[in-house]
Amino acid sequence: MANERLRAALLRKGVSIADLAQAIQVDPKTVERWVTKGREPYRKHRFATASYLGVDEAYLWPEALSPEQVTSASRSEIIAVYPHRWSVPRDIWGRLFAAASQEIGVLVYSGLFLADDGGMVRLFGEKARAGVRVRILLGDPDSAEVAQRGADEESGDGLAAQIRNALVLYRPISGLDNVEIRMHRTVLYNSIYRADDEYLINTHVYGTRAGNAPVLHLRRVAGGDMVATYAESFDRVWDQAKPVES
Repeated sequence: MANERLRAALLRKGVSIADLAQAIQVDPKTVERWVTKGREPYRKHRFATASYLGVDEAYLWPEALSPEQVTSASRSEIIAVYPHRWSVPRDIWGRLFAAASQEIGVLVYSGLFLADDGGMVRLFGEKARAGVRVRILLGDPDSAEVAQRGADEESGDGLAAQIRNALVLYRPISGLDNVEIRMHRTVLYNSIYRADDEYLINTHVYGTRAGNAPVLHLRRVAGGDMVATYAESFDRVWDQAKPVES
């Protein structure tokens, strides 16, 4: 069977079979068999292809890696674990977003601690002006999901008010090119903060505010599956969310 994921990755990258073959130094007919017949490349060619196309090896060839290999690579994606969001040093947040060269993403209900940090908002603006795509997802303050989370955290309407406040705080950058803000109506299991292939994942714990919940610091590793899972979740919420007019 054809490898439609590989075909789609080529199309997204805007390259041909011949381009890929030249980049990883194999015969174009070999690459064509990978695409049209679903042939599985050698490991070094899988890695080179995934790196060139900017996707995960496990995404292109999910059956190629053994569970042990995926588990080992996924462990390597973990940089640090923090018991609470408030215990993550501020310079970690700053370095995370400052290092972004392609994309910054924020998926939260309010994330007010970030929106209320004038330095971070200015950094988002500077990155956007430099060509970095900045995507911010906030919870819809009128949604049932936000109301339920407020009830779970015993904050009442406080969470909805925080979201509205965050929208005001993001106004200085909301009209910039490369900055997109959307409202989502999802049950949020994790807050996700991403900068290219590096992520801070703020887990959500029932009855506990996000600031007091643990945080995973992750960086994508070829063959790993953790970062890919969170990246897919972010994009799924993004696709369903409603843009905020600037």
